[in-house]
Amino acid sequence: MIKERLFTPGPVPLPPQVIKALGQQIIHHRTPEFTNIFLQTREKLQKLLNTNRDVLMFASSGTGAMEASIVNFFNEGDKVLVINAGKFGERWRDLGNTFGLDVIDYQIEWGKTYDKEKINEIVEKNPDIKGILVQHSETSTTTLHDLSFLAKISNSLEDCLLVVDGITSVGVYKVYPEEIGIDILITGSQKALMLPPGLSILYYSEKAEKRLEKSKLPKYYFSVKAESKKQAKGQTAYTPAINLIIALNESLQLILDEGLENLEKRHFILGEMIRQAMKELGLKLLSESPSNSATGVFTPEGIDADKFRKDLLKIGVRVAGGQDHLKGKIIRIAHMGYFDYLDMIEVISAIEMALYKNGYKVELGKGVKKAQEIYLNNS
Repeated sequence: MIKERLFTPGPVPLPPQVIKALGQQIIHHRTPEFTNIFLQTREKLQKLLNTNRDVLMFASSGTGAMEASIVNFFNEGDKVLVINAGKFGERWRDLGNTFGLDVIDYQIEWGKTYDKEKINEIVEKNPDIKGILVQHSETSTTTLHDLSFLAKISNSLEDCLLVVDGITSVGVYKVYPEEIGIDILITGSQKALMLPPGLSILYYSEKAEKRLEKSKLPKYYFSVKAESKKQAKGQTAYTPAINLIIALNESLQLILDEGLENLEKRHFILGEMIRQAMKELGLKLLSESPSNSATGVFTPEGIDADKFRKDLLKIGVRVAGGQDHLKGKIIRIAHMGYFDYLDMIEVISAIEMALYKNGYKVELGKGVKKAQEIYLNNS
């Protein structure tokens, strides 16, 4: 018997409290009982983001909230700058093109972050930019992008919104949109919020709210105005993801009980344990600006990453692979959400054993030892 341990960057393992909530008999959503839970969950989301403004929930994957960010706050022909540094940066580009925006596609080598001088150059040539669209943590490349510089640029323009995909950063970092200068922030349930897929979340600023009346793009299910009116009263315009919202109420309580400072520190230590252990084993990291949500690692020359993933699964560890041109070249190891320090020891140990079985010269325990040192020096 092999016990499978999940280390993919979404979905991630679920805490027992969440599993228990998901297993309850379903309740009807047009009831005072659900309204009470919904309003509790909404309030906890506001605490998570340190805001009193609307934080909307949609029954969709995170891509639904990405689409809502476009159709509610922009118009056809609006010029937007897309920070395209991975698979999900491409999604911002594709959504912009789908709805007729004038997309400036700033393509960046996967594993790298943006160049500030290049951003300044683009903005100088295009002062009429209406939006900057970026991933805070690009899941496909496990790369973190600095938001403070982009917020400064956005605020320097006459009417520009900073739109941030925080799907693998919210719940890993303190992402306080009003402190950072984010106008639209979206996230999804299946990452650091420790839920199954199917729920997306959208915050919008006072500055962004002024765009709602001006946007003429077609919208129906993803109407922010319609949802805002309903959700303020503890209901939704359409059928909500009832049990996911009940479970989110539980997972948010776990996050708030841990405290955002402690949560951010834990994720930093988890990320450092993996990153430093992989370097100790002689493996190359993908990202030059690594995120604390997941780590991308190149497999050694001659070892196909997808075959290596199958070898890890035989030991009991499931990790993710690379996408597009990185397929067969990297593995991606998650360390966001319901993970602790011993989980990192497990996955590092499994990687060592799989490397050994593939003929790679590895000193067993070397990576584990390094991770233990990281934990002891930082805890």
